[in-house]
This record gives sequence, C-alpha cells and structure tokens, in this order.
Amino acid sequence: MTAHLVRAGEVVAPVDVAATRAARRRGLLGRDAVGRALVLEPCRQVHTLGMRCPLDVVWCDRRGKVLRMATLPPGRVSRPVLRARFVIEAAAGAATAWGLRPGDVIAVAEDIEGRDGDG
Repeated sequence: MTAHLVRAGEVVAPVDVAATRAARRRGLLGRDAVGRALVLEPCRQVHTLGMRCPLDVVWCDRRGKVLRMATLPPGRVSRPVLRARFVIEAAAGAATAWGLRPGDVIAVAEDIEGRDGDG
C-alpha cells in the first residue's frame, strides 16, 4: 500500500506500508538501492542483515512521535526501542533530507488528494 509521511500538515515523503506479516519480515531486503521508504508496523527493532546499502531508520511511538533515528550499515541489528509502535526504513540520508528530528510528530496518511508520490 502506498501512503505519505505527513508532519505539521505537510507531506514529507511518499512511503510504502508493509501491510502483512510477510511484507514486514521481508522489509527492504535484497534491494541494491532504496527508492521509496517503507513503514513497518508493529515494529520495535530492525536489522540490515542481507542488505546491500545503509538505511536510515526512524522509530516512532503510537502517536507518531519520533523517538530515535539512526543510520544502520549493512549487516547490523538495532537495539529495540521499547516504546516504538512503527518504524520507517529509508535510504541513508533521507531522514536528514526530510528534516526529521527526535520529538517531531509524523503521521502515515493514505491517498492524499493531488499527490502522486513523486513530489
């Protein structure tokens, strides 16, 4: 499912949502590059075992508050973030480009009118 990250009423980025257990388990594995970011819910911990590129990982609580952000190189396992409800995985550098910081509140919104996910 395609959706958008929204902060303070502004679209930050298009994202895919891993809607099934199998999709969450597969995540971004096996890709040479990360195009669209991926939302994993529920999720408290991620790994980059089998990944070919580093990832930005953003952990958010049930209200969408950004709890922690990290860039994980391939072959790593993150610490669990116990209060996290969902995680956003994106290409390394994406969280900075989006201007995200711990404490920001973001939402995952489906089908925002007038947006095609490319801008």
